[in-house]
Amino acid sequence: MFLRTPFESFHETFHVRSRNTKESPLSLLRLRDVSKSFGAVAAVRGVSFGLDPGVVHGLVGENGAGKSTVVKMLAGVHRPDAGGVEIEGRPVELHRPADAKAAGIAVIHQEPTLFPDLSVAENIFMGRQPTARLGRIDRAAMRRAAEELFARLGVAVDPERQARGLSIADQQVVEIAKALSLDARVFVMDEPTAALTGVEVRRLFAVVRGLCERGAAVLFISHRFDEVFTLCRDLTVMRDGAWVSTDPVADLTVETVVRRMVGREVSALYPREPGANEPGEVVLDVKGLSRAGAFSDIGFEVRAGEIVALAGLVGAGRSEVVRAVFGVDRYDRGEVRVGGRRLPPGSPAAAMAAGVALVPEDRRQQGLVMELSVERNATLTRLRPLARFGLLSGRGERRAAAEWAERLRVKHGRPTDAVGTLSGGNQQKLVLAKWLATSPKVLIVDEPTRGIDVGTKAEVHRLMSGLADEGMAVVMVSSELPEVLGMADRVLVMREGQLTAELPGRRATEESVMFAATGQREGGA
Repeated sequence: MFLRTPFESFHETFHVRSRNTKESPLSLLRLRDVSKSFGAVAAVRGVSFGLDPGVVHGLVGENGAGKSTVVKMLAGVHRPDAGGVEIEGRPVELHRPADAKAAGIAVIHQEPTLFPDLSVAENIFMGRQPTARLGRIDRAAMRRAAEELFARLGVAVDPERQARGLSIADQQVVEIAKALSLDARVFVMDEPTAALTGVEVRRLFAVVRGLCERGAAVLFISHRFDEVFTLCRDLTVMRDGAWVSTDPVADLTVETVVRRMVGREVSALYPREPGANEPGEVVLDVKGLSRAGAFSDIGFEVRAGEIVALAGLVGAGRSEVVRAVFGVDRYDRGEVRVGGRRLPPGSPAAAMAAGVALVPEDRRQQGLVMELSVERNATLTRLRPLARFGLLSGRGERRAAAEWAERLRVKHGRPTDAVGTLSGGNQQKLVLAKWLATSPKVLIVDEPTRGIDVGTKAEVHRLMSGLADEGMAVVMVSSELPEVLGMADRVLVMREGQLTAELPGRRATEESVMFAATGQREGGA
């Protein structure tokens, strides 16, 4: 999936005029003045809202607004320090995940965790398998029960298929089926569409509609406003751990929601005017780069002060190309030159020494060491310069980390806290800080704003634009077509491992990029 466009409308189903959304007497679940702190950091402060039966209720806010903490309190992972949770007006204590399940609350995560070597049916009924004579597992009954669950959801999934290899969308459906088998009535969906294609999103929406028709309450958390405005009846906005508003979606606009989320106007999401600046000398020169089965004969130049975007459908080979340029992956043929000097293939150390930095697509797995502190992650690329007589200077490390955290507005608690405690957007900014501290000549950013909120997106875009204005050469891989068109001085389109078009940023359009990405000729079949 490349272009994220509005989905088919479900407004007739979901956009029912809200009663009093903040104090509806019909609420199936209600949060009442819940608060949660971690040390000196107040993650959630006095948040209240309710989920009504048969309604999809959206929850939005910037990264760090407290949404994930709310989810974890509903899941029984965290206990509120103050306030509480009510089910149909009765207080419930959610001390552990088992309590949440017993209360009928199910959390569907972005990437569910199933037992990969077990079947779909075994995953659904793990620990609760139906038994036949002599205590043996009744596999036929388990299969029939799984089939009935999928029939209720209106989806086709083979109960006997091994979980290994299931798509993320199918894994989510299995988790929903498991929750139904436990009589769940409240479904909390945390960024469920982030890794789905358009077809899979539409199927998930149909499943959600079916759940609501049976009286379930759904809490839907997403950064994608087209999904929120299409699917949700009511919408709660959080900012800095606090409740801001709860309103019917029909009474809101995207501009109003954004203003409430960030506490300010975000008028310049794409501050760069493509092609406005005259680029300098060639800094990065890629010629004839090829790797069997991944990409072939890739060649392009990036000049100082220029942002060049690699666009294309998922699987076109964009990430593979930039990983090869940086030396993470080897290539069979071709060459990469930085400032006229050829880089040896397969050597990230040589690329770094030449002034190349790579912000990877998967920041958690490839960009950060989640067990290490914020300050250590911020300085991982500069440990040698910060060392004295072979020993790392703790004072120098703290000073360097604090400087970049302040420059990029990274919100964190103590510098010694594990980086995993940061929100997704702040993790992304920390990865950028780590590489910008090396003063690179070439900055490669792979999906720079994936999974982060609109306010942080604007900050990242301003940062990238400013770096280019200062003379840095920037290579951006993005699956967000508005981001490509709004930020790139030139757009290089890839299809099936090959470059199919080079478009000046000022003349690039959604149609011209998509024609090149799909192998179609503009204006013809």
